[in-house]
Order: sequence, then structure tokens, then C-alpha cells
Amino acid sequence: MFSKKKKKRTKGGSGGGGSGELSLRGGGGGLPRDMSSSINGKQQMIGDYCEQSLINQELPKEILLRIFSVLDIVSLCRSAQVSTYWNALALDGSNWQQVDLFDFQTYVEGGVVENLSRRCGGFLKKLSLKGCENVGDHTLEIFTSNCRNLDHLNLYNCKKITDQTLDSLGKNSSQLGYLDIYSCDWISDRGLKHLGNGCPLLSHIDISWCDSVSDNGIHHIATGCPKLKSFIAKGLNNITSVALEELGKNCPSLTVLNIHKCVNVDNGGVRHLATGCHQLEKICLSECHNVGDESIMALGQNCPRLKTVEVALCSNLTDTGLVGLAKVLATV
Repeated sequence: MFSKKKKKRTKGGSGGGGSGELSLRGGGGGLPRDMSSSINGKQQMIGDYCEQSLINQELPKEILLRIFSVLDIVSLCRSAQVSTYWNALALDGSNWQQVDLFDFQTYVEGGVVENLSRRCGGFLKKLSLKGCENVGDHTLEIFTSNCRNLDHLNLYNCKKITDQTLDSLGKNSSQLGYLDIYSCDWISDRGLKHLGNGCPLLSHIDISWCDSVSDNGIHHIATGCPKLKSFIAKGLNNITSVALEELGKNCPSLTVLNIHKCVNVDNGGVRHLATGCHQLEKICLSECHNVGDESIMALGQNCPRLKTVEVALCSNLTDTGLVGLAKVLATV
């Protein structure tokens, strides 16, 4: 079962690890033989009682599955240990369409995610492995091959993830719409090329602090993912105004852009972006030191839906640019 505490033996049983359970920890240790036999006997009696209980007899399986569908991960795993029938209901793939393992990030290892993918298959559409630093490329390869309807994946700060994972996504996850690879240090332009080639429905991507990404990687995303609406790329020192030009030419539906601390972006790039992305509603240019009044005026003239402009520590920006923007856009 899922637990953030160290495993303790209780009267409830000896823990998971079997084919019918999803567990963050394997077995290990043991009880004295006479005590173990007694507990196992009681468990069998409880299980037999639950199999014959009124709720199982009166409610159809469809209604019981609906009840189980509103339980969280911990409750599902606990329910799976009540009886054979409840095990089948709790671990039915339809109950695992959205899984967030952030609360268990310290304990989650590859085997857990691989087991999950085999159990859920095409049912699973949304997975968050945020902060799960023990999960690597091999696990994601197995996961994507089993869960081909995935449309939302959060790999925030998963330090073992490399371009190989993006290759797997490109091959197996054509429905992917949301991807967060914030601070995945091993991601490069090569991985983004695979992503652009295989994930045309991508509408949100966060590649912040992926230090090896350059204009070439942004080109692959912009040309391969024309439905892009949200592009987050903080702290990328290797991208220039060429990247913004690519977004402006290929992603007309873009509504959110965050290039905080992308120090090599200048007015020309913002101008090209504004010319092509008229749906833009929010932009962050903070600490983009080469951005000035020209950028702000271009946004005001071309982006009528703009509501939020962040320009902290943009030393070339003057009151003239801000006043001009305010006159053009009453909503800012």
C-alpha cells in the first residue's frame, strides 16, 4: 500500500508486493509462525465475510466501481486488501485515469510506475511524477508503451530523465497535450526534436532550466506542435530572438509565454512574436536585459487580449514604453 511512513507490522496484514497490489515498498521481515498463522486465519475470515456482505450482493458492479472511482490512491490501495472482490474493483483500470505520486516522491521507484502502467493501460490519461527523482528513462519507456492515451505528464525535477524519454513519448504518446520537464538537466534539442515529430497535439510545455536547449530545439517544438498555447522556458541562456521568431511564425494560438531570465532575447524577437501571436494574454520578460520600450510597444499594438506583462529588472525599459502600452491596452 502507499504510505509515507516506514512500514510497520499491524493486525491488518503483512504488506504488499503481490500481483494484485500496487505498492511503494516490497515485503520483508516476518512474524512468529504461530502469530502469523493466527492473523492469516482472521484475515481469511474477514475476507470471506466481506465477499458475502450485503453491499456486494445488492449493488451492481457498475455502481460499486462508481463509488471506488472517487477514492484517492491511499484509499484505493487499502480497499484492495479487504477482499478478493474489492481487490478487483479497487484496481480496475477505470479508477486510475489520473494518478499523482507527488506525495510519495521519496519512495516511488521505477517498478511502481511500471506496475501501474500494466494495470491501467489505456485508461490512464494523466500522471504526475513531480519530484520523483528515482524514475528514469527505462521506466518511462515501459510506461508510454502501455499507456498510449496519455495526455498529461508532469516530470518536474525528475533528474534521471534524458532525451530517451522524449523519444519514447514521440513514439507512443501522440495524444500528449501537457508536458512539464522543468529542470530536467539532461534534456537537449535532440529530445525536443523527437517530441515535435510525434506529439502534434501538445498545447503546454515547460522546459525551464533545461540548460542544453537552444534555438534549434525550440524550432522543432514550434513547427511540430502548432497548437501550442503555453510555452514556459525560464533561464535558458542558449536561446535567442530566433526562438521567439519561430514561435511567432508557427504558433498563432499561443496565449502564455514565460521567458524569465532568457538574457539573449532582444526587441527584435519580441516584435516577431507579437506580430504572429495575436492571442497572447500573459507574457513574462523579467530579467531579459536586452528588452526595452520597442518590445512593449509591439505587444501593445499587436496583442489586444494581453492582460499581464511582467518586466521586472528590464533595465532598458522606460516609463515611455509602459505609458504607451497602457494607452493602447486598457486591460493591462
